[in-house]
Amino acid sequence: MSTTVTTTTLESTKYQLSEIKNGFGAEIRGLDFTNGVNDDDYRVLLDAYGAVMIRKTGLTDETHIALGRKFGELDDVTPYIKAGRKNRCKYVELFDVSNVEEDGSLVDPDSPRGQANKGNCLFHVDSSFNPRRAGYSLLLVHELPPPGNGGGIAFADTRTAFDEIDSETRRALVDNDYIAAHSIVHSKKLAAPEHFADVDPLKHAMGRHHLLQRHEMSGRMNLYLAAHIHHIEGRHDSSEFFDKLFRHCTQDKYVIEFDWEDEGDLLIWDNTCTMHRALGGTFEGKYRRDMRRVTVHDSSVHAWGLNEHTNVRQGLP
Repeated sequence: MSTTVTTTTLESTKYQLSEIKNGFGAEIRGLDFTNGVNDDDYRVLLDAYGAVMIRKTGLTDETHIALGRKFGELDDVTPYIKAGRKNRCKYVELFDVSNVEEDGSLVDPDSPRGQANKGNCLFHVDSSFNPRRAGYSLLLVHELPPPGNGGGIAFADTRTAFDEIDSETRRALVDNDYIAAHSIVHSKKLAAPEHFADVDPLKHAMGRHHLLQRHEMSGRMNLYLAAHIHHIEGRHDSSEFFDKLFRHCTQDKYVIEFDWEDEGDLLIWDNTCTMHRALGGTFEGKYRRDMRRVTVHDSSVHAWGLNEHTNVRQGLP
């Protein structure tokens, strides 16, 4: 976690909550789901934080999925299986965010999956390239390498970044209500250009979403940015304008980092008001790292963007 944060700690008989960077993030200790998930424990997570780390949750695959269902309708890995990926997990509701293959071996960094994983190290949001985007993501650790082998996650506060953007750029965003086109192929190609050299994002489906949105939970304005954005419609200088926004939102003053401590740690984040990226070592090294994510479909007014309401989703092997 960033060493520059300030925290405010609230005590209760059940858990301890520390707020980070004026409520952008939070860390919770003492919230245990070993005996299942109840509504009281779930409701404490519904504040308008961008990201929350819950330590030592006691979650299993089953209770992990049950907690996700409290937040809404779940996405699944069916598109990835159709594209050729073998599912190592027991349930299709679990996205395998690990460096482990189905047979237990480590993912080869030069394999198609290893190359695709590089895209997770760019700041992004989950599933913005699909017709219906992701709302909450819940990432649970099952197995960690020895300490010191990297693998944390960084989050960028795109609400505060918009609050503090220069007046000229703010005026352009408000007056033009830009639409951004999101592509999973584009972000993967940015991260692994040689592997995806022959892939043209324009020949694949893209998700279209407003660039500036009002975040429904907090009521604050938010820049819905991601490395998935291939272009911004209506701007001849699309790349330059995107790069300006992206650099602004990923400044250190808007970013927090979480490190994993134990198996059972759970990170929950809201994709509709924050970007995230995996830090170095997440998909590399000689040690197993087993992490599984439950992804909740967004249910806000912006969930479908300007896209057709269809269940056809993108996936890579």
